Amino acid sequence: MKLSKLLFGMAACALTAAPLTTLAQQPIVIKFSHVVAHDTPKGLAAEYFAKRAGELTKGKAKVEVYANSTLYKDKEEMEALQLGAVQMLAPSLAKFGPLGVKEFELFDLPYVFDNYNELHRVTQGPVGASLLKKLEPKGVTGLAFWDNGFKSFSANTPIKSPADLKGKKMRIQSSKVLEEQIRALSALPQVMAFSEVYQALQTGVVDGTENPISNLYTQKMFEVQKHLTLTEHGYLGYAVVVNKKFWEGLPADVRGQLEAAMKEATTYANKIAKEQNDKDLEAVKKSGKTQVYVPSAAEKLAFKKALAPVHVKMESRIGKDLLQSVYKETGFDPNKL
Repeated sequence: MKLSKLLFGMAACALTAAPLTTLAQQPIVIKFSHVVAHDTPKGLAAEYFAKRAGELTKGKAKVEVYANSTLYKDKEEMEALQLGAVQMLAPSLAKFGPLGVKEFELFDLPYVFDNYNELHRVTQGPVGASLLKKLEPKGVTGLAFWDNGFKSFSANTPIKSPADLKGKKMRIQSSKVLEEQIRALSALPQVMAFSEVYQALQTGVVDGTENPISNLYTQKMFEVQKHLTLTEHGYLGYAVVVNKKFWEGLPADVRGQLEAAMKEATTYANKIAKEQNDKDLEAVKKSGKTQVYVPSAAEKLAFKKALAPVHVKMESRIGKDLLQSVYKETGFDPNKL
């Protein structure tokens, strides 16, 4: 990351965080940076939050949304938040493992959630609240969990069984769990920034990827992937976070209004996530560029069995007690597959 870029952002932050007695007529500016397209579930939810934040604070706060890595890429944005160059992010949950909060990697485990109901019992319950609390020592305050969707595998060759991914170079986010997941399929994990994936697929630097359909479609990855199999093997979601010092320095009334706006935005985000993925799947099919395959129950079970050992191997990293509390909510048992 260029130092000048961060320093510029920090200077802007200093202005926005100045006492209201000094800048009485100026709104508090909240820079909300993210790495996906504006018309993805996260992008739409960020815009919705910005709108409601302005309305509920009656203009006292102004949320500026920067989509598609226009400010920072995957590897830069968390550092930028901690340094105060931006005030708000919604990173994918895989980003918190490298930050030092390994418990978040439970969300990367394959097939830990079969549907949104199981997922929400975790993210909207005591487990989710306790996870957000673990971010505080890192200078980060967690506000909410937002859905994107369930990930599926794509490549330029058909994927009907785990063996079909053997030897394939598969792009993943930086996550020890995801690395282990790809290795369990005898494929080769390739960690890469989200903004670089299209070109890497186009040039053959990587053979395939895993994504919710909304990301596959809005980033046009379907144009450079001939096959998509709806394995729905993993979950991709986000945690909306703010710089802790900035958040706690806000006037109490403004912070309360922003919390109300976030609550509304979260309801909206989770509502549109499935709708958007369903809509984008139809668009991928209509494009004719990617053949979409729906695995049979037996084929999907084969993927589950192949990936179950990842849970056992990652137990010590994520925490046995935490995993048991999640399994209790979802009914998943990797030892019974």
